[in-house]
Amino acid sequence: MATATIIDGKSFAARLRTGITAQITQLKADHGITPGLAVVLVGEDPASQIYVRNKGRQARETGMNSFEQRLPVTASQTELLACIAGLNQDPAVNGILVQLPLPKQINPEAVIEAIAVSKDVDGFHPLNAGLLAVGGAAMVPCTPLGCLMLLKDQLGDLAGKRAVVLGRSNIVGKPMAALLLREHCTVTMAHSRTRDLAAECRRAEIVVAAVGRPEMVKGDWLQPGATVIDVGINRLPTPDGKGRLVGDVEFASAVEVAGAITPVPGGVGPMTIACLLLNTLTAACRQHGIPVPEIKPAAE
Repeated sequence: MATATIIDGKSFAARLRTGITAQITQLKADHGITPGLAVVLVGEDPASQIYVRNKGRQARETGMNSFEQRLPVTASQTELLACIAGLNQDPAVNGILVQLPLPKQINPEAVIEAIAVSKDVDGFHPLNAGLLAVGGAAMVPCTPLGCLMLLKDQLGDLAGKRAVVLGRSNIVGKPMAALLLREHCTVTMAHSRTRDLAAECRRAEIVVAAVGRPEMVKGDWLQPGATVIDVGINRLPTPDGKGRLVGDVEFASAVEVAGAITPVPGGVGPMTIACLLLNTLTAACRQHGIPVPEIKPAAE
């Protein structure tokens, strides 16, 4: 039986970063501008520390300035908002990202709304969400943007294709649906209360799974030849105690039916940070009134 093409997000992200690096070099040469990304971490969550370290390292590798602001886990919301206010005013900072999750004493919505819309490289601010919904020049959340880039690289023109987005979060599901609509897909948003979820998936040529439930989507849920983007990252227990990472799609059965599929790990994950860097470059250009360059991944 034929198996699906494996969509290599790690390779695509590396080529995208090469393209971003070239544009930053050009931006410095032509305008004397170095994009700056500030990441704010509250507390000492181990996973968050790894994410922040990776973001800083990759930003520096592309030629950006990287700024880290660390606050103790006991920091108040007032202290965090004051930190953000300072970054909003800093001309060296073009993009601001506050690492989630935040300690329980801090309201994440208030924090997201405090970030200047032009520096909201996560794309979570309500004004950016509204701009995306109406087709404006929004900052697009990084994970959906990465998913879209992988889809267009695999399929080319998406116009007219039937797509199902599993999950309706503000971070992935809703912006993913908006992006697919912008590409002229026919989009169905499915979720925990959708009747006959499997049947909805089988109608789709594109399935984007972002529900946070390990291996929920089975191979027999898919239309033969469908393109599957698995956003989920779930850790299942193993006898050695280390656990193993799986997506929201049961890869072993799906790979026998799909036409193309992202693996977990190595699919969508690497694209998220690459798109964060892309958004920071975009923000820097917009803030200085410079046309935003079209970034294409470097050739393989």
